[in-house]
Amino acid sequence: SLLLVPSASHMHMHTHIMFTHAHAHAHAYTHIYRPYSFRLGSDGQLQPVSIASDSTSLAGLPHNIRSRCTLLHNEVVCAVAINNHNKHVYTGGKGCVKVWDLMSQGSVIKTPLHTLECLGDSYIRSCKLLPDGRTLIVGGETNTLYMWNLVGGTPHIKAQLPSSATACYALAVSADGKACFSCCSDGSIALWDLNTQQLVRQLQGHTDGASCIDISSNTSTLWTGSLDKTVRCWDLREAKQVRQHDFNSQVFSLGYSPMEDWLAVGMESSNVEVLHVKGPEKYQLHLHESCVLSLKFSHTGKWFITTGKDNLINAWRTPYGASIFQVSESSSVLSCDLSIDNAYVVTGSGDKKATIYDVL
Repeated sequence: SLLLVPSASHMHMHTHIMFTHAHAHAHAYTHIYRPYSFRLGSDGQLQPVSIASDSTSLAGLPHNIRSRCTLLHNEVVCAVAINNHNKHVYTGGKGCVKVWDLMSQGSVIKTPLHTLECLGDSYIRSCKLLPDGRTLIVGGETNTLYMWNLVGGTPHIKAQLPSSATACYALAVSADGKACFSCCSDGSIALWDLNTQQLVRQLQGHTDGASCIDISSNTSTLWTGSLDKTVRCWDLREAKQVRQHDFNSQVFSLGYSPMEDWLAVGMESSNVEVLHVKGPEKYQLHLHESCVLSLKFSHTGKWFITTGKDNLINAWRTPYGASIFQVSESSSVLSCDLSIDNAYVVTGSGDKKATIYDVL
């Protein structure tokens, strides 16, 4: 049978993704012969990057990932998050977030620790933890964000944040845990004060749905991507747009390197682009065969992972994209997260499951 990921009407980044219920499998492709990394010149021409055979043997880079267990969420998993404090995993699907033990052993886990019901029949698009791991913020195809208190025996809703937008497609939280940023279906970026639980302002600029977001470690700069084929940089001290990057494709995912001035962007076209935010250096990476649905930098910034509609998980060296590993799942990989110690990867699948991987 085939299944389409539900979406708001104009947010068609997932609406043509087909999922099969085939037996799960994962394997690594260790030899890639065709050019896949290109330097993008100021004239728009692509020049292949010569990648040395030892380019991925640098200290601090992983060798591969190994699947440890499958979490049977039983709905398409559009969002995942790892809690580095209590070693829990959160998987967001239709109407609820399910909580699992990150250290679970066994090939298939069927029963979650908790189920957080909050969106009814609507799909969750993003769930983000505050830095202390005590609060989870959940957004999706509804006009309300939900704040969950994770402390104590059973998680409970501690606040609801209503918005004028019909949906939230991505969330970011400041490093101090005081602010939350929501990518809205109308293209605006909503800024919430989490202490007062009030909407502080809305950043206007995108002309179509805002699809992805990341924030600098010092919380001074915000990066947002959109279906309007742009990535915009916002100065949060002045609450204004300071830079814009135009692309030839809708932007589905992005990440800002925590250690250097590199921005990686995942495209509807299947390309990944890596650009230096203070200079002209830019790379284009060609190992995905379809939409790049999620992207996450390691916490060292030395490498990042992307996932796609093509069932693939790719790991790349920053910035020029030497391929570290490539793993195939059984269906589209909609979401991913990396633990803060870079020891675990979790992915969310169109196959109604999530997978916990150990990083090798």
